[in-house]
Amino acid sequence: MATVETGTEIRPFQIDIPEDALEDLRRRIEATRLPSKGLVEDRSQGVQLATIRELATYWVTEYDWRKAEARLSALPQFTTEIDGVDIHFIHVKSPNENALPLIMTHGWPGSVIELLETIGPLIDPTAHGGQAEDAFHLVLPSLPGYGFSGEPVEVGWDLGRTARAWAELMRRLGYTRYVAQGGDVGAGVTDAMSRQEPEGLIGIHTNLLVPALSGAMPTATDEERAAAAQIATFQQSGNGYFIEMATRPQTIGYALLDSPVALAAWMLDHDTDSYYKISHAFVDGEPVGNLTRDHVLDNVTLYWLTGTGASAARSYWEAYGPDAPAAGRQPLPPPSIPTGFTTFPGEIWQTPRSWAEASYPNVIYFNEVERGGHFAAWEEPELFSEEVRAAFASLR
Repeated sequence: MATVETGTEIRPFQIDIPEDALEDLRRRIEATRLPSKGLVEDRSQGVQLATIRELATYWVTEYDWRKAEARLSALPQFTTEIDGVDIHFIHVKSPNENALPLIMTHGWPGSVIELLETIGPLIDPTAHGGQAEDAFHLVLPSLPGYGFSGEPVEVGWDLGRTARAWAELMRRLGYTRYVAQGGDVGAGVTDAMSRQEPEGLIGIHTNLLVPALSGAMPTATDEERAAAAQIATFQQSGNGYFIEMATRPQTIGYALLDSPVALAAWMLDHDTDSYYKISHAFVDGEPVGNLTRDHVLDNVTLYWLTGTGASAARSYWEAYGPDAPAAGRQPLPPPSIPTGFTTFPGEIWQTPRSWAEASYPNVIYFNEVERGGHFAAWEEPELFSEEVRAAFASLR
């Protein structure tokens, strides 16, 4: 591809994982020292021993990273330096020349791998129950410090800085009218984009209401109080990973870079709904939706091979930590940009429409669906894609 006006080149990217890295991974898994069985029968003490044993056994004996590598390598991938960091991204254009450009951002403990199954339904909707006019050109970047993107070497890469980098990426690609989508950390980046209102951004869609963490949501109705109770439960007993990464990412990083099994356990211990679905896939061999053993290990293995456990953890310190460079800054104003929101039943907390409207004054689409959880795009890619198409239909 040609260089952009600034002279910063967009370079083709090819994955190149040496075989000795995979051999080292297998050796480390086999040498793992496991703790004794937890003293409870649920996940209240953390990831269960039976789950990790099955995961580690499958990882060593049956899992094949080269299949995931081939899937990724079949897609157009690129890197470009933005604000001192090499940003990796997948860029897949639709056969429909009039497709709407969409930049879609993954979260933690995810990666671009959690979005791969949505590519077909979004770029070629006619093959997946949609209409040709529903098509998107897709840009799927890896967050700074995640996957094949470079690690920031200075503090300050908070959600707002990443949002500005995404706007610059879309400008470099020549997109003058586009939309953005995100979940988890990606929802925070997308939220920041909507408040910055960069030139060309005409709408957003998210599936996690990040502003709800502020505690400023209304609690007048039973639905609102139930949602507030879910957030309280999450903050009391479900966000150990969040606190550790937001306050001591370097400390947990030593384990995440040294032990692949520790990395896998840390990534599995995210939320109750997704944990039990993933555990079920490994222990019983029966995946829920698209959360198969191979797909889960594709994502964990990507973190391991790129050595990004610690740098990804630091993104929480940047975004939410008490010592974050963004701490104390005035929040950006409420966005006027058109906003769509979908609430999935297995999400960490449910979002009433009133909460979405309190956060985004220009809600043009809101829907509650019957399947899916925190990793909605990964678990239910067809349903997720239908929601994205519906959310942006009025902006075409």
